[in-house]
Amino acid sequence: MKYFLIALFFTTITSCIPLRIAPNFQEEGYKIKQAKKFKRKLPKENAFIFEDTKDVDEFYNFVNTKYQLNHLDVGLEVPFRIDEKLYFLSYYEVEKTTKTLNLLPIFIDGATSGTDLETDLYDNYVSRMGSWYLVITVIDNDSNDCLKESHPSYNKVLEYLKNLKKEYFSTHNYEELLFTKKS
Repeated sequence: MKYFLIALFFTTITSCIPLRIAPNFQEEGYKIKQAKKFKRKLPKENAFIFEDTKDVDEFYNFVNTKYQLNHLDVGLEVPFRIDEKLYFLSYYEVEKTTKTLNLLPIFIDGATSGTDLETDLYDNYVSRMGSWYLVITVIDNDSNDCLKESHPSYNKVLEYLKNLKKEYFSTHNYEELLFTKKS
């Protein structure tokens, strides 16, 4: 029993308690969810959400080049067509963090408080690791949410976004999207 209590004590003081966990979309690589529920400041439309592992502004450059926007309204109601129907894509870059409470630094500071060995590990009480996500919404000409399952074009739009994601991650030189040689 004595060894069990010692093991329990050391396990407790060396553990981390998760306070907030960033989403993980490894099953399908994306999630359809209401944007506002993913991040409070986003719109109420449903969104196609996936983790962006590329560098900052890569998706901006991808969208700007693919849709030939010349840096005008990139990310805000970008027009595209599926089967001759017009749709509008908007995207948002969102950071979500995993935040954990580290018990060992708290225990060490508490144990050394008021002694000659006093430490200051306050900055290590909480650790954070962030991930960036792309949140894409799509509306039609009548401003209807195309990522609602009840929308007639839901499956076509979802397939388009899956292909867009695949194209984004497989393309490194966005000039390739225009089928032009770089001069």
